[in-house]
Amino acid sequence: MKLRFLSMLAILTAGFFTAAGETVEPIKYGNFDSWMTRIVPESHLLGGHKKTLYEIAPTKTVEGNIPYKPTVSPWATSNILANVVGIVKGSNAVFPDVHGSGKAAKLTTIMEHCKAIGLINVDVLVAGSIFLGEMIEPIKSSKNPYSKMEMGIPFTKRPKALRFDYKVSIPETGSRTYSSGFGKKRTIAGKDSCEVFIILQRRWEDSDGNLYAKRVGTGRERFSKSTAGWVSNHDITVKYGDITSDPSYRPWMGLIDGEKAYYARNSKGKMVPVHEVGWDAPDATPTHLLVMASASCGTAYIGTIDQTLWVDNMALVY
Repeated sequence: MKLRFLSMLAILTAGFFTAAGETVEPIKYGNFDSWMTRIVPESHLLGGHKKTLYEIAPTKTVEGNIPYKPTVSPWATSNILANVVGIVKGSNAVFPDVHGSGKAAKLTTIMEHCKAIGLINVDVLVAGSIFLGEMIEPIKSSKNPYSKMEMGIPFTKRPKALRFDYKVSIPETGSRTYSSGFGKKRTIAGKDSCEVFIILQRRWEDSDGNLYAKRVGTGRERFSKSTAGWVSNHDITVKYGDITSDPSYRPWMGLIDGEKAYYARNSKGKMVPVHEVGWDAPDATPTHLLVMASASCGTAYIGTIDQTLWVDNMALVY
């Protein structure tokens, strides 16, 4: 556990610089200039096509039905290799895109089709997302999607903000689509938003292997309007302790538990939910950092098709 903690700290930051009395620590690979290309041969029942998947990782190309496990990059994506009852399929909703002289991460909401005559014919809505942690591959079902994501990495610092560049494109539909692969697609009233958050937790484990956390710091923002172009050096401020009485507090900034609880591995290596059970003291030291950006802010499998969020130059500010 100690070695993993030290290694995660080493890959989190790629150096730091100071300006105007503050220290800025770029998150490693958070400039999104480096991408792994995965060429996944899908099952012959699905047509036997080759699907291209992207990961935020050292630049190289990997071909084959090989599960991806991050080793030197702290980032995971919603791009997945799935193997459901022996049917192999890839899904990709996060892409590299051009930004200035480098690249950015493009996160978009898509409808993934999976059709094998006589066996399966489903549509699954996928919102492009990136996060610090790991996607557990291969994905074997669309049930309980959070259980396939190890959310967060070890971390003990107290940043004052998450800084990044962003661009947003929101389709003017006024509605969202729900499609999980179970039952028919349906339209849901209401507008979707893109979202970026930074959450600091203090976690612990009980004798039965259950994981709990108190919320140390919170920074969460939703973007409901398209931008005219890129917005540079945008800060999401981290507020410490109980923020429920803060004027900027919204219900979706609250504690995360129940069906929406994120998962992590316990000391036995089992993926279990992390139950946020309260707000920590304002001066508490965290044990874990969660950073996520998503083309949707709703429940899994709900979103607006073609809604897109671009992000670049993710860094922590002190």
